[in-house]
Amino acid sequence: MSSLDKAFTVENNFAKGNSNYLKSMFGTTEVMPLWIADMDFEIAEPIQEALQKLVTRNIYAYEFNTEDVFKAISDWIIKRHQLKLNPKSFVQVSGVLTGIGVLIRELSEKGDGIMVQTPVYHQFFKAIESAGRKVVSNSLKVVDGHYQMDFEDIERKLKTLNIKAILLCNPHNPVGRVWTKEELQKLVNLANEYNVAIISDEIHSDIVYSKSQFNSIASLDNSENHIAIIGSPAKTFGMQSISNGYLYIPKETTHKQVKNTIESLYLDHGSILSANATIAAYTKGEEWLDDLLVYLENTMHWIEDFVKNELPEVTLHKPEGTYQVWLDFSKLNLSDATLNHLIIQQAKLALTPGDWFEKSHTQFMRMNIASPLSKIQQAFYQLKKAVNEGVDCSFSKNANTNDCCSC
Repeated sequence: MSSLDKAFTVENNFAKGNSNYLKSMFGTTEVMPLWIADMDFEIAEPIQEALQKLVTRNIYAYEFNTEDVFKAISDWIIKRHQLKLNPKSFVQVSGVLTGIGVLIRELSEKGDGIMVQTPVYHQFFKAIESAGRKVVSNSLKVVDGHYQMDFEDIERKLKTLNIKAILLCNPHNPVGRVWTKEELQKLVNLANEYNVAIISDEIHSDIVYSKSQFNSIASLDNSENHIAIIGSPAKTFGMQSISNGYLYIPKETTHKQVKNTIESLYLDHGSILSANATIAAYTKGEEWLDDLLVYLENTMHWIEDFVKNELPEVTLHKPEGTYQVWLDFSKLNLSDATLNHLIIQQAKLALTPGDWFEKSHTQFMRMNIASPLSKIQQAFYQLKKAVNEGVDCSFSKNANTNDCCSC
């Protein structure tokens, strides 16, 4: 039995199971919360020890340690991804979304277009629109059940629209693609041709399964004008509430520009708790991560087999990376309201609605699987039971009792 099989309950205010959040989004608290992208696993012991050491010393004077953090990240990336980065090209920010917000403002003007590849992490839309920029959607296309970039659409829009940056998600959330070097090089070449910057959110870069390989935008030829958001331990080590974000900006003039803005807003002042936890994660957390990846991949294999054999009505887009699964329920031929009732009220699952990632994806949902396997299995058993029983149309005043799907 793996230590990752351990289920634990503590008094907490975690967003995932927060009753106010569940009630407002799903209308009930009687659901298994698998909607937010964080883990149900205890963090690695070296991180726990680093935090405990700081907590018990009982003095918290001013203290900064960014140089050691940048070195730890650089050494980690050399070891895990065979990519040599200059520690002096990093900039610390208080979080990944903070970094994205700053970069959008530094690399574009109000009214400019920022391209995203939909369906995509929903906070991208807020980061763009709140800055007074316009979201330009480049929809991913599905070819033989496999998500791909639509390069013809990318070039057409770069050529005809006022686009100043592409906000890339790699590995992609929610569809789970880990973009190949060939795909990324083609994107870089197009961005260079049309003088467009790429902001690459690589927060899931270490959660990649055995048949795929992560490639940072920083590893590509002629990519010096593009920026990687790299080195946040949040997703990799389950440190969402205590981690900073790190930008890698290889072009010296852009690095200076962005760094000056971040420093002027005092957004580079991370806590020593975050710094030391990050150093511990990247210098002593590799064994824990390797175990996690094996565990998650085994869970993924179980899900794949279960959906194929027990839930053929549901289409699983098997991820190459991240600990999310992207589920398509359109074969059930249910209305959006009926599907939501089936998942929430009958299966009693709180999954992330697909229309968060793109408005038209109302028949899709994202499930977080970074939990003990027994919990994920229980979720799929509940889903199978609800699908087999069919929709209880009593919830709908407009239901046709002779045709349950009409509700």
